[in-house]
Amino acid sequence: MLGENIKTYRQKKGYTQEEVANRLHVTRQTISKWEKNYSVPDAEVFVKLADVLEVQTSQLLEVKVDSDVQTTEEKQNAYAEQLAHIAEQMAIRNRQRKRIWKTIGIAFAVIIVVCIVLIVMNIAFFSAYPTTEDVQTHEETIMLEE
Repeated sequence: MLGENIKTYRQKKGYTQEEVANRLHVTRQTISKWEKNYSVPDAEVFVKLADVLEVQTSQLLEVKVDSDVQTTEEKQNAYAEQLAHIAEQMAIRNRQRKRIWKTIGIAFAVIIVVCIVLIVMNIAFFSAYPTTEDVQTHEETIMLEE
């Protein structure tokens, strides 16, 4: 995938993420996101990235392009389709992550609500019964009346 290719070609050149980031005028974290497939570079930066890594854009995308058969426009369409496919995969993965975190959040909220209800019920239950001091005071009152 794109991220693995970026990382592989960067390491082959002996560049750090910081060095590539400085050449592209982006942050190191951005390079990390690209390598982990959390995001993709836009088209302009993608071309600059290929230049920095001294590879063709098709190598980064793993697109097989026959330069004799296809026109420049057809090549660009192939690249655009590949980028669109990668972006779609990332969008699906992000939706799945959001769904998982939403489920975890709901489960956590339910646990908190159950704990609060149990605490309130516990307080209500024990306040309905007299304490040891109340019983002793009541017994003393009965003894005094006798």
